[in-house]
Amino acid sequence: MTPFPEFVAARGTSLLRLAYLSCGSADDAEDVLQTALERAYRHWSRMRSESDPEPYVRRIIVNTAISRARRRALLRIVPTGTLPDHPAPPASGVELRQVLVDGLRRLPPRQRAVLVLRYWEDLTETQTAAVMGCSVGTVKSQSSKALARLRVLIGDELVEGVTADA
Repeated sequence: MTPFPEFVAARGTSLLRLAYLSCGSADDAEDVLQTALERAYRHWSRMRSESDPEPYVRRIIVNTAISRARRRALLRIVPTGTLPDHPAPPASGVELRQVLVDGLRRLPPRQRAVLVLRYWEDLTETQTAAVMGCSVGTVKSQSSKALARLRVLIGDELVEGVTADA
């Protein structure tokens, strides 16, 4: 098994990206990743029998991001009288990525986690279910609901372009 410092050096950037996409904020992502790595470090000696600790750390990241979002949802109520206007479709890949990340931020935490794991991290439905601790059927239904909601938030043609590329 890889020593903990080597694991963090090798996979830290990828794990930070997962945390960012799960949270939607760079500051929150750093906090979530730090919490996840702390928890993994505390149990590192017990994980020696596993060949790859990354799925375990991914699961900690996703669960931590979902928990943080739930706690914040209890504290934040933002009434709006009207829905914001949708901007014109982005012209470049950078703009598309920003629109997509903004749309992901507006999804519920579990739906956001499913889309990030399935399409950004390119995990299979089975792997995503293992990371999230749920059934494959739940991954399928959450993915479907999340994509439908994302279509409403950012537009059909943008979502079709993203899922076709994935």
